Amino acid sequence: MESCRSCYFTVFNIVLLILTCHLTRGQDTADCPADGRTWLTFGSNCYHFVHGEEDIAKSYSIQDAKDMCRGYDLLTVKSAEENDYIIKYSPSVWKGNMSVWLGMYYDSDDDVFKWHDDNSVLSYNNWEDGGSDDTDLSLMDTCVTLHTNTGKWENISCTDEPENGVVCQTKAVWTVAPKSSPLLSALVIISVVLIVAVSAVVWFLHQRNNPGSSILNLIEYHPPFRSPSADQTCLVEAEEIEETP
Repeated sequence: MESCRSCYFTVFNIVLLILTCHLTRGQDTADCPADGRTWLTFGSNCYHFVHGEEDIAKSYSIQDAKDMCRGYDLLTVKSAEENDYIIKYSPSVWKGNMSVWLGMYYDSDDDVFKWHDDNSVLSYNNWEDGGSDDTDLSLMDTCVTLHTNTGKWENISCTDEPENGVVCQTKAVWTVAPKSSPLLSALVIISVVLIVAVSAVVWFLHQRNNPGSSILNLIEYHPPFRSPSADQTCLVEAEEIEETP
């Protein structure tokens, strides 16, 4: 009886171990640069917000901003979700309203604004009323900022209004967790089916040899053997003395 219980518990543990090993898979992770800066991950990008000191916002000229982000890009915003992320996180960096440089430039050959990181034409924009053409500035001296209080974009002079907040940006490096092969999945399924089948056969044989037992009897708890207490020992000895002629 005890050996049968041990068999059932062993089968259960094996099935649990196989399923756990098969179903437990690592998750894909996004790695940002390890350069001592604080990088935040959103989507497939990493962002570094240049903080101020003692609640005083630091602002920089466009050239200083590019120098600070050397090796990376200035902020590019290519979706409404990304735009919302920037304006929602900004208050934890800068106190009050802040405008942030966008990594954008005007391509006079194509007569359009493009992103610096990949020279792509804007597929998403959030211009203030009037759009990108609502400016008296020379297009060759036009930079673009994002207002963190509204999320709107504005054309400004690259030289007359030189200081704005800085967000550096780069692509995250994704580490893809290994996935199980179809062959391994098939082997796991076959193993589980065989183990369950063997377990069923063992249970059937046990039921035939012990018709009064049930599956509940197989899993009922039996505490480990314990030696009798001192009082129980004394009682047994007293009974033995009384029985002695």
